[in-house]
Amino acid sequence: MSQPLGTTGQAPRFLTDMNFNARIVTGLRRRAPSIDLVTVQDLGLQKTPDPALLAEAQRLDRILLTHDINTMPGYFADFLASLSENEHSPGVMLVAQGLSIGVAIQELYMVWACSPHEEWRDRFTYLPL
Repeated sequence: MSQPLGTTGQAPRFLTDMNFNARIVTGLRRRAPSIDLVTVQDLGLQKTPDPALLAEAQRLDRILLTHDINTMPGYFADFLASLSENEHSPGVMLVAQGLSIGVAIQELYMVWACSPHEEWRDRFTYLPL
């Protein structure tokens, strides 16, 4: 497993939701072949509703990547509220749908290369930063 640049923690691990842009996934995998990124399609979770997908991302300890600005912020807030005091979410990153493919790849690459996985815990982050 790779280490992010400039940190001593473990690199972020990602899970994309059903409608995440496949061109971003492809470009990110080309830019960083060692990135730990899986899609719901890779895991056979295509029909998983968003609230259950948040629980699956927690179980897998993967930051969920999404474009869903309409419902995911509310689902994430509800999910965090449902966790016990000792439970955490690995986080959610909302990549703006209108963001160019190249900029989205660069933003996610920088998150992966320059920050530890734990930095994003319990956070809902909008990209670009």
